[in-house]
Amino acid sequence: MTGSTPSTSPSPSSNAARRNRRRTVGAVAVLAAAAVTAAFALTLDDSGDRNEKTGEPAAVTGSADPAPADESLLALARRDTSDPLAVGPADAPVVLIEYSDFQCPFCGQFARTTEPELLRSYVEKGILRIEWRNFPIFGEESEQAALAGWAAGQQDKFWEFHEVAYSKPRERNSGAFDAEHLVAMARAAGVADIERFQADMASDQARGAVLKDQEEGYNLGVTSTPAFLVNGKPILGAQPTDTFKSAVETAAKTAEAAKTAKGAGR
Repeated sequence: MTGSTPSTSPSPSSNAARRNRRRTVGAVAVLAAAAVTAAFALTLDDSGDRNEKTGEPAAVTGSADPAPADESLLALARRDTSDPLAVGPADAPVVLIEYSDFQCPFCGQFARTTEPELLRSYVEKGILRIEWRNFPIFGEESEQAALAGWAAGQQDKFWEFHEVAYSKPRERNSGAFDAEHLVAMARAAGVADIERFQADMASDQARGAVLKDQEEGYNLGVTSTPAFLVNGKPILGAQPTDTFKSAVETAAKTAEAAKTAKGAGR
């Protein structure tokens, strides 16, 4: 897989949330360090200027090492056993937090190529937990898709909806995530009660949950998708699968060493 980092800006409908956010200075510094690392490690292809003019993400190649972890970022892992937007044991030694948009092509690339490998190699073995954060930045269809994903989660079908939504590339803001298509995706994902699904989508609880995720991302300085934290270490963009595997394995070793040291100190 060729690594890709997006270059996108929030939609006007997200600006209110950005204006109201409170920035966490330490966390911003860590993410800024990650962005600098990526800038040195990655090379924009010659489509960058054209993409910037059209609003499309600029494709890049290469990889970036994650920046050092920060305690404030480690604390963002919710480890809620009842969270339907998370997969893997709540007490897993490693937590990957993913800030994504269902209309983001690089998020889809990660979902189709890298995430299945992480599930097989680490989640199923109890090493890794993945926690999803809704971070819609491409406008109304992105926001509706985020609400739909949350609503599917209320019937324990978030990850099935996630798989359907990312099953293939879809043209952005073309109606692919309108109300009719979202219901069809919910049905394909096995959501049993469609009336409840639609009611949940329209609820204040759904909007509050999505806004909470957005605020968390904005407080960190996230401005594009996908963005990840692996035990507090940022990775920006759909990097190669090996980048994520290396980050997970390093984090697991660090967590095990810390656990051993803590036990020895008793």
